Amino acid sequence: MDGRPKPGHDTSDRAWPLLALVLLTYACTPALKPDPHYVLGKPYQAGPIWYYPAESYDLDETGLAAVTRDTTSRLTTDGELFDQTALAAAHPSIQLPAIARLANLENGLETTVRINDRGTGDPHRLVEITRRTAVLLGIPADSVARVRLTVLTLESHAAAEALPGAPSLGLTAAPRGGVEVADLPPPPGIRQGGGRAVGETATPRLEATPSAPPPMRLPETVTRTEPRPGRLMVRLDTFDHRQYAAVEQAKMAAAGAVIVPIRQGRTRQYRVEIGPVPDVAHADAILDQALLSGIPDARIIVD
Repeated sequence: MDGRPKPGHDTSDRAWPLLALVLLTYACTPALKPDPHYVLGKPYQAGPIWYYPAESYDLDETGLAAVTRDTTSRLTTDGELFDQTALAAAHPSIQLPAIARLANLENGLETTVRINDRGTGDPHRLVEITRRTAVLLGIPADSVARVRLTVLTLESHAAAEALPGAPSLGLTAAPRGGVEVADLPPPPGIRQGGGRAVGETATPRLEATPSAPPPMRLPETVTRTEPRPGRLMVRLDTFDHRQYAAVEQAKMAAAGAVIVPIRQGRTRQYRVEIGPVPDVAHADAILDQALLSGIPDARIIVD
């Protein structure tokens, strides 16, 4: 006998144990319960880099966006349902949630995203976006793009204040004009969320927050502007004193590092950078070299 079922032989008794196991597994899987709340978070390490989360309601930075490959049913860092079909993004250090305008500098397409997750965990990338966001911005799922991320101040305040755990932000209590805020120098070996160089000052925006927070699921609104692909650069760091910049420039001199004098208000500073570089692969390789040389604040930007 070959052990195969004969015509008319009932094999349903063999299928029942497997079906029962599937049903039991499904029944025992806890349902995800969204719990949206404000999050800043403690310092954390991702690979060789330490990140220090910090509030920044006027963040404006450039870099490379990657498309997330995550398909897991889970909650985001701030307690929302992770949804590949939503206009959402992950950022390594900004407060959650935040509302930002994300522009694909290569083709001029831009849309608004809700930053509700921590990521990318990769120092080569500025943000990680959902597949739907990538589709609207014309970014292939297996590619990266040069982008500008601009936090929308009023919308981000409203989104944060609508959730439990948000600090009292008190925008209207600030006096008008003439107020300057200076960032303290960060501890060595970190990346900051504000995107500002040490010693840089800025005048905060003092507008009143809107009464209604943005919806949890943002509308799919896309605008097209003039493409501005810019120059791909690797920025190492910015210093108040040239001698410190010279030390860092020497570490990466073989890769073409130069010192660029800049002004921040009345302050003269010295930026160390490499570029322009021809493509993303070269930028990634230079950044790897910088990190191995002990320059943890190095990052890829679009100038």
